[in-house]
Amino acid sequence: MTEITAPKSPVTAEQFADEIREQLKYTQNVTAEQATAADVYVAVSKAVRNHLADSWFKTQADTVNGNTKAVGYLSAEFLMGKQLENALLNAGLTDQFDKAVEALGFKPKDIVDAEYEPGLGNGGLGRLAACFIDSLASLGVPAFGYGIQYKYGIFKQKFDENGKQVETPDYWLANEEPWGHTDYNRDQKVSFGGKVVENADGTKTWEPAWSVRAVPVDYMVPGYKSQRVNTLRLWTAKSYDEFDLLAFNRSEYMDAVAPQVKAENISKILYPEDSTKVGKELRLEQQYFFVSASLHDAIRVFYPGQDKPDLTTFPNKIVFQLNDTHPVIGIPELMRILIDEYGYDWDTAWSITTKTFNYTCHTLLPEALEVWPASLIGELLPRHLEIIEKINAQFEAELKAKGVAADTIKDMAIYTGDAVRMAYLATYGGSHVNGVAELHSQLLKDVTLKNFSDVYPDKFTNVTNGVTPRRFVKLANPRLSDLITEGLGTDKWVADLELLKGLEPLAADDEFVKKFAAVKKANKHAFVGFAKDHYGIDIDENTLFNTMVKRLHEYKRQALKILAVISTYADIKSGKVKAEDITPRTV
Repeated sequence: MTEITAPKSPVTAEQFADEIREQLKYTQNVTAEQATAADVYVAVSKAVRNHLADSWFKTQADTVNGNTKAVGYLSAEFLMGKQLENALLNAGLTDQFDKAVEALGFKPKDIVDAEYEPGLGNGGLGRLAACFIDSLASLGVPAFGYGIQYKYGIFKQKFDENGKQVETPDYWLANEEPWGHTDYNRDQKVSFGGKVVENADGTKTWEPAWSVRAVPVDYMVPGYKSQRVNTLRLWTAKSYDEFDLLAFNRSEYMDAVAPQVKAENISKILYPEDSTKVGKELRLEQQYFFVSASLHDAIRVFYPGQDKPDLTTFPNKIVFQLNDTHPVIGIPELMRILIDEYGYDWDTAWSITTKTFNYTCHTLLPEALEVWPASLIGELLPRHLEIIEKINAQFEAELKAKGVAADTIKDMAIYTGDAVRMAYLATYGGSHVNGVAELHSQLLKDVTLKNFSDVYPDKFTNVTNGVTPRRFVKLANPRLSDLITEGLGTDKWVADLELLKGLEPLAADDEFVKKFAAVKKANKHAFVGFAKDHYGIDIDENTLFNTMVKRLHEYKRQALKILAVISTYADIKSGKVKAEDITPRTV
């Protein structure tokens, strides 16, 4: 008999249908008879949010009041995927949802399909961030994901009639988005430019030239069977001076909204093109914008109502994971906050800062490690450049004292005079550095960051990329999930993939193998229908499917993939390889 361990809400399908009707009536202002699939999607989403709200509030209270250190996951990308099915699963409402929407006269698939996926990431980096904050919630670890609420996510990719690739904007917020809660009362001020003034007492004051308002949009991140709901807090940029009435009345319409446009550009698009100086400026503005807002927000969260908190305890409250180099400007920013805003001396501030950050490196290519022109940092963040210079001087003195050769010290410089090497700043300024696979982490130590590993071997560790089994098996492949649960006699594997080892003996079970083949065939059949409906292409489901799902990228493995396809095809056409020796396949 199958042991059922998944969360199951006591709410019945009839009760859930009534909750959906209430949401339709009072938030969508339509009756069930007038509603479209999009209306029902929003209503269901808001009903599910209500079921998660108490756990969300309790998690927030426990995060601040508890003895467990929280994780602040700083990432320029969060590729979360669609929210509804994941929220239903974690709220224990999946079965009730299916029955409730059918009672309302809709197909569950149509409601799920009405959700527009937020493309707030590029690929692996953003998906890793999403997997980790999902896992943290499922493990019951209090966490905040911090990033940017881009108005336009990763571009849509199409092909024109000539087969040419065309990118169009991905306006994922075109329709009502029920998952994010905009909290205007928790905004932060983020400043840029200006100058640094030295005071009579030797302290420094940064006098910025302009500021923007960072407004948080909060998303619930529910854990599986943990009763924990963590927070993804994405910042959107607003202007403090949105509209110049005098300019408008002079018919200077574009000038009237110039401050608004300048501010909102910061959270407009994921990874603006940065081959120009203006593009580089915007990228650095984005990075500093979300990191500064997040650090100030964390101080607000963990020291509520305190004007002069004891920030020497900050690393006991939260540790920030820097997901690649995009958030590394957070190291000098925390130093600036501690010294300029709270009056700590350099050594105390540095002690707090180095205990507060850890760094995940995603690349092995030295040329892919982010480097910023010092002139650009000096222009946008003059106080931070001063702090980076001082960090570098301290770093070089430390290396010299350790007996490191002068040439090696030069190679390891964080600040070269012309540029700032963000990966080096992250490695020196944090407690730990990790790669994203065992081999990758080893190569970081042996090649990419070898000099740092030689001097600071204890800093280097490994955290292997994982997947979220709830989303990538349970939700994505329900037929296979049901078969695995049947084979193991439990669905506890959804939270513990080690249990999948129990399937090994079933490889010799003919009946189970037949069921497995039937699942694969049913999934292929469903995909053939999907491809026909969405792209108008006919696929033979009896062929081997060879698939790569990723934005087409001119310098990555997709190029090798297509060359391999062309090569195999050419070999068959030329007679070099017999067609009957190749398994029929669809790529």
